[in-house]
Amino acid sequence: MEAGTELVPGYGSNFHAGRASNNIYFSALVETAVWGAELATALAGSAERGHVYVVEPTGPFEDDPNVTNKRFPGNPTQSYRTRHPLRVVAEVKEWEGHEPAVLNGMLDHLAQLREQGLDVIED
Repeated sequence: MEAGTELVPGYGSNFHAGRASNNIYFSALVETAVWGAELATALAGSAERGHVYVVEPTGPFEDDPNVTNKRFPGNPTQSYRTRHPLRVVAEVKEWEGHEPAVLNGMLDHLAQLREQGLDVIED
């Protein structure tokens, strides 16, 4: 994706098939963004490497309540969401993914939450 491209909400959720997202999610930390990229591609069944972008919000944004209120009070992951476009500044080409066992552990945890009906996303 080229610099200047705007990412907008309204597309299919990476985490719930058949659901469009009212928000677009981002993080100020590369590590958190890497998790998002890895989980999104894995959940989509893609063997491709995900993408991590440096973005700038074009409007107001808020803490992501799916992370900050449920798992990490105080927002140490610096996870946010907005209903406004995010403008791509650059792609982070050099990022290190998690070991397969760690990624699979997170995927197993997400599957367990889904089985228990606890994978609700506040959107």
